[in-house]
Amino acid sequence: MASSNTSSLPPSIGSADWLQHPAAQAVFNALAVDGGEVRAVGGAVRNELMGLPVRDVDLATTVLPQDVMRLAKQAGLQCIPTGIDHGTVTVVSDGIPFEVTTLRRDVETFGRKARVNFSTDWREDAMRRDFTMNALYADAGGNVHDPLGGYGDLTQRRVRFIGDARARIREDYLRILRFFRFMAEYGDPYSPDAEGMAATGAEREGLTTLSGERIRAELLKLLAAPGAVPALAAMAQNDLIAPLIGTAGDVDAVAHLAAIEHAQRLKPDPILRLAALSGAVPPDELQRKLRLSSAETTHLTNAARCTDAAFDPTADQSAVRAFIYRHGPQAYQDGALLAWARSGAAANDATRSAHLDDAREWQAPQLPLRGADVLKRGIEPGPEVGSIVTAFENWWIAAGFPDDAGMLDSKLDALIAASRSRNAAGKS
Repeated sequence: MASSNTSSLPPSIGSADWLQHPAAQAVFNALAVDGGEVRAVGGAVRNELMGLPVRDVDLATTVLPQDVMRLAKQAGLQCIPTGIDHGTVTVVSDGIPFEVTTLRRDVETFGRKARVNFSTDWREDAMRRDFTMNALYADAGGNVHDPLGGYGDLTQRRVRFIGDARARIREDYLRILRFFRFMAEYGDPYSPDAEGMAATGAEREGLTTLSGERIRAELLKLLAAPGAVPALAAMAQNDLIAPLIGTAGDVDAVAHLAAIEHAQRLKPDPILRLAALSGAVPPDELQRKLRLSSAETTHLTNAARCTDAAFDPTADQSAVRAFIYRHGPQAYQDGALLAWARSGAAANDATRSAHLDDAREWQAPQLPLRGADVLKRGIEPGPEVGSIVTAFENWWIAAGFPDDAGMLDSKLDALIAASRSRNAAGKS
């Protein structure tokens, strides 16, 4: 069981912009009547203490849900009973949503669901959360309350489950993935908590019960995080990748890709990293497993073209430009990066870098021929027009996209003559 660490006291966050924002203070003031207490909790407090951006602000309160609705409306704030049966109300202040949840204790749990009683005990509320670094609270003045010693873990970048790790995981098996994502984003993924590691391995079968949508959201966050590579390596130690994507996972390819992204000054691309991790798993299979969007599936499909001859480091410029013309510069960059990562070549490989530069700089020209141009030469409407345009385009690409008008006219004349000759032969 995780023990409390109170060796260091958290500093005040009273000067935080999000906390002092009039919209936030309006919610605090609306609910802090008749002895009610309100505190920010979880990610906002954690990120502020770590010097990271704060996006959403969740609040915890001793005020009962129906009273949250009543008091907020009295203060002129909009209320949405998003999960009122479980104690959660969304209060909208100056257009900003704040999720307000009444302190709870679990009476009986059913996986992700639980029968709860409302409470006024902050420690009891903290004990039902996932990690100690998420059980930090801050009042309206910025005083941080730390009932479980989470600040000590936060300063040590230690991601620890609250209480019994296996019990926390059984409440929601997504916490297995969150454990590694939090290490990658907020903790030290090179030194995972031993109890947490043991629990994730022991409960791995629970991953098969999760929906693809939930896995996708958490996995993509992990893949984009600063410590993604060592976190994935730790997951692989416990055989936790295969239940998610259907293969043990190529962590080395992700490591190579991350090094290349850094050398090329590219932002981490979670979909491309997923392609590297998943190896030969087809994009459509990943789409089904993870419920990926159409855009994400297209991104994977682009990367899967990495076996094309254009991605051979010895390929000449014409092959690279032909691929870019047919599939677009983004498809080329995706395929080139994945081919590079799988090759194990150095992140500063000059030839592969030059091919990427070409993809960024070269603008594919438009085909200088339309079907109308063929019709003007006396060809009747029909399949023959398309065949001539296709043959012309193939020649034009192979010839390096020439723009000499005389050369283009001569080639078109030759193709039309050849087509007429074939038609005449077919009729004889």
